[in-house]
Amino acid sequence: MLRDRRVIFAASFLRAVANGLIGVLAGIYLAQLGLDPAAWGAVLGAGIAGTAVGAAGVMFWGDRVGRKRWLVGLGVLAAAGGIVFAFSSQIVVLGVAAFLGMLNSLGKDRAAALAIEQAILPSTGDDAGRTRAFAWYNVIQDVGHALGAALAVLPPLLRDFAGVDPLDSLRAAVILYAALYAVTAILYLGLSSQAESPTAALRAEVSPQSRSILTKMSFLFALDSFAGGFQGSALFAYFFHAQFGASEAAIGMLFVGARIMNAFSHLGAAWLAARIGLVNTMVFTHTPSSLLTFTIPFTGSFEIAAVLFLLREGLSEMDVPTRQSYLMAVVRPDERTFAGGVTNLARMCARAIAPVFAGSAMQALTLGAPIMAAAGLKILYDGLLYVMFRKLKAPEER
Repeated sequence: MLRDRRVIFAASFLRAVANGLIGVLAGIYLAQLGLDPAAWGAVLGAGIAGTAVGAAGVMFWGDRVGRKRWLVGLGVLAAAGGIVFAFSSQIVVLGVAAFLGMLNSLGKDRAAALAIEQAILPSTGDDAGRTRAFAWYNVIQDVGHALGAALAVLPPLLRDFAGVDPLDSLRAAVILYAALYAVTAILYLGLSSQAESPTAALRAEVSPQSRSILTKMSFLFALDSFAGGFQGSALFAYFFHAQFGASEAAIGMLFVGARIMNAFSHLGAAWLAARIGLVNTMVFTHTPSSLLTFTIPFTGSFEIAAVLFLLREGLSEMDVPTRQSYLMAVVRPDERTFAGGVTNLARMCARAIAPVFAGSAMQALTLGAPIMAAAGLKILYDGLLYVMFRKLKAPEER
């Protein structure tokens, strides 16, 4: 099973590089094509909607079709969608390509493949090492996201040293995004038969207790994800670019720093969860990060905004490995693919509509309006999560 863990880590790393790159450049690329914030918000929303459909497919047919087949297919679709996205300028075609390719403009991994990988990972170790495995899984993605954000310097380099047209320089980065996804599809071919679900899970039956847990979690994750859609990487990148005139290279370097902060926070989350519990770690680190987020639109310079953004990133992701570990711990092993699929679907459905509202709010109100709204909603999520799940412990905490 360690072989399967290595395959998942390698593929998720490359997917993270691709997502980190497109997260910085998607909004700028679509603006360069002549789309206004409301229009490109709709295109990015279509990409997230496609991810939601992919999550629904994983939820109902992930184990029936096979986890390996799904992962390979998702990689191929993403690569194909990226190629079409790179060579089109029509909003309808861009939207369809984003939808079918499940374009992830969030700068972080929220892909349908995530649910399948999360279902596989717990079986590669024991309960005591589960949270640590998820922590390293996220750290590896953090490194990939940082590298992807750093690759946002590619368009300026092509413009400055090769004389490439501004639009074509951005188009080259989108092509690289597609190529990286194509490689993930190849890597997934190396998964063993042990990565597949137990036979019992092929019927996708869920116990009443787990159904109650998943209903509550899906609602909460949808609320958190809707708020997150107001502060995705593409929207933050556009905010820094429009508000302060920051270049793609400067924003890319900022996002590199953010992903490094995320990596340390993920490792710290495993250490903290072992001492105060998974739910407490999720809540007591997430709320301070939202308070920091709320202050960013009130800053008067890119430098101050960047410092606050980095401080926020040092806390905002500590709930990710703990949330993933907790979800897989409180359902049966044969329910894990369904659990990952249904909660991911809830997240993606909520996230899909958020960029449309965020882009419209930027255009009609202020550039910082979506960021402030996101902070308030995330604080509400933290309070509800604590009230609903503080008494339900993971096996290693009982």
